[in-house]
Amino acid sequence: MVAIIVHGGAGTIRKEERIPKAIAGVKEAVLAGWRELKRGSALDAVEEAVKALEDNPVFNAGTGSVLTLDGKVEMDAAIMRGKTLDAGAVAGIWGVKNPISVARKVMEKTDHVLLNGEGAVKFARLLGFEEYDPVTEERRKQWEELRKKLIERGETRHWKKLNELIREYPEVLRSTVGAVAFDGEEVVAGTSTGGVFLKMFGRVGDTPIIGGGTYANEVAGASCTGLGEVAIKLALAKSATDFVRLGMDAQSASEAAISLATKYFGPDTMGIIMVDSRGNVGFAKNTKHMSYAFMRDGMEEPEAGV
Repeated sequence: MVAIIVHGGAGTIRKEERIPKAIAGVKEAVLAGWRELKRGSALDAVEEAVKALEDNPVFNAGTGSVLTLDGKVEMDAAIMRGKTLDAGAVAGIWGVKNPISVARKVMEKTDHVLLNGEGAVKFARLLGFEEYDPVTEERRKQWEELRKKLIERGETRHWKKLNELIREYPEVLRSTVGAVAFDGEEVVAGTSTGGVFLKMFGRVGDTPIIGGGTYANEVAGASCTGLGEVAIKLALAKSATDFVRLGMDAQSASEAAISLATKYFGPDTMGIIMVDSRGNVGFAKNTKHMSYAFMRDGMEEPEAGV
């Protein structure tokens, strides 16, 4: 039983016209992954699904990533193989089109797990990844508007003020994309993000933290979305796979992980997708929306929603 699930980020989509675009985007991504999965590789499936999401400016990853406080893009991504526990990640990378592909190269070509900042960019150039500007005009305009609002409140470096903006503009301030797949032999998980709008330069969220926002082992894989600091503190992706090890299926483990996030940090904080080694998919959230799509053996079309 093979299966793949993707997400386009948890939060609130306030503009109704964006919902069909988000659903169409996750459908496109899961089908891109499904084509690779049917060829036999969960690793290729996850990479291709996440690349499709990174290339879609509707989502906050790759093209369309949000901007830092000082108007730059700092992207994070990670990918992990459950069978071998091999993992690769990049943090604070810029100037590349698909951070998930760079993360895979970190896993395959180095002895390390995580490269960050300038080092990650140099590594990407060394391996032939071309210079690319992921900033869209829409994100630039949003950055100008939101930064002005933050400065008008008299504080530009305090997370309390940024959290107020997150509540007012949840659809643009936080989001992540991810995919998890099982090919009959191995579970693989991958996640990518542009981070949090107006984040402090140098801030790294949960996405590239193995066990925080991305994790896979022999029993399950998980990709998280929402407030990165919450997922890091709870080691949420790893915790979710532990629930599977204790006997839950992917859906029950997803719900248990989000209950954990809600218990300690309240609602409107997290979402998660999972696949277990029996081919079950799972997803849960404590936010209003989380775009998702999945395919399993026997399905002719993906199931998708928010």
